Amino acid sequence: MRAIGLTQTESVLILLKLDIPMKPVFCALPALLCAFSVLSSPASFADDTLKMNQIQVIGTHNSYRRSLSPTTLAWLKSQSADMANALDYQHGSLKSQLDGGVRQLEIDIYADSSGKRYAHPRGVAWEKKAGFTPDADQSDATDKQGTDFKVMHIVDIDQRSSCEPLRQCLTMIKEWSDAHPSHLPLYIDLETKQDVPLPGGKLPFTQPEQFTKATYDKLDAELLSVFGRENILTPDDVRGSYATLEEAILKRGWPALAFGRGKVVFTFDRPHDTARYVEGHPALRGRVVFTNGRPGDPDAAFTEANEGFVGQAGNGSAAVDNTAALQNIQSLVKKGYLVRTRSDANTVEARQGDVTRRETAFQSGAQIISTDYPAFETAPWNNYKVAFPGGAVARCNPVNAPATCAASDVTE
Repeated sequence: MRAIGLTQTESVLILLKLDIPMKPVFCALPALLCAFSVLSSPASFADDTLKMNQIQVIGTHNSYRRSLSPTTLAWLKSQSADMANALDYQHGSLKSQLDGGVRQLEIDIYADSSGKRYAHPRGVAWEKKAGFTPDADQSDATDKQGTDFKVMHIVDIDQRSSCEPLRQCLTMIKEWSDAHPSHLPLYIDLETKQDVPLPGGKLPFTQPEQFTKATYDKLDAELLSVFGRENILTPDDVRGSYATLEEAILKRGWPALAFGRGKVVFTFDRPHDTARYVEGHPALRGRVVFTNGRPGDPDAAFTEANEGFVGQAGNGSAAVDNTAALQNIQSLVKKGYLVRTRSDANTVEARQGDVTRRETAFQSGAQIISTDYPAFETAPWNNYKVAFPGGAVARCNPVNAPATCAASDVTE
């Protein structure tokens, strides 16, 4: 069960007084309390020994993203056919993705302290100048007002989102989580957009606002206000008494799967967040989000590994020989890192019907495999999709799961 409104310590104490049986799992509490934890549901008995990083789940890339409007897509094709092709994908609501078995969502966010920076997308004027009649939703501009974190892909031309602002997206996820308390750990990958799109190009894109330490503090506060500390697995939970996160995951490993059930785990998509996010928070002490760490750094526990795949840049052919990428990811997984990788990018694999990269991602042992095409959102080309056998939500990790791990151990 989930103890609403109580800290984990308070929940354990109450259950001890009531003499309610509990299962032993990982935790970062004092020794007496570490022997117990409040489970979100009566999950598999293997939850006590199987660790969070010993399973694989499927996630979606830019999970919030709606399709470009027809006119914007046509205009973009006149500017760059490759870019138009790369952006020709979309997703349904966050709820529909979670219902479909997705267990990692990616959300791109922009800071907007003035509340006006993104309210008037310049793409409309660019379309008119090129002889197109804009048909973009006028509500898109209205949604971008206010000082909340904005959710969109590319400023000025690709601002259509299924949820806006970030708080609304988070609330949708929280409601789903509350309705499914036994769910596997749910990963939410946040990409902070801080760079001008297409640098060096002819179009004068709006300059995104830079994230400061204060911006990251505001982000942490918002995540906590929506989910509550007890429903988030944080770096502090994983580090425990170790000096750094990396030391904790390399020596002791990640928490038991039981400890992560019913909880969300926030990660950053880009390494550029690390320097300012860890300022005043060495090894992420007191922080909510796991950085995209680099092996050897004190904050390294979660990392993304997309390099080495042929076709990653979105031009030319799709995957041909992904041996280097496979070996790199398998090495990271065996050491204890939690890894996210992509099975496809920029619609390349889907258009070519090439499943090489997808199969490499499966074999790599990366715990999170992100796609534009989960099973219920099959690509319009070649029936391309990413799914586990039998439509399972998760499976035993092919690289580091114990030999005793069975499909029944990773159900919800």
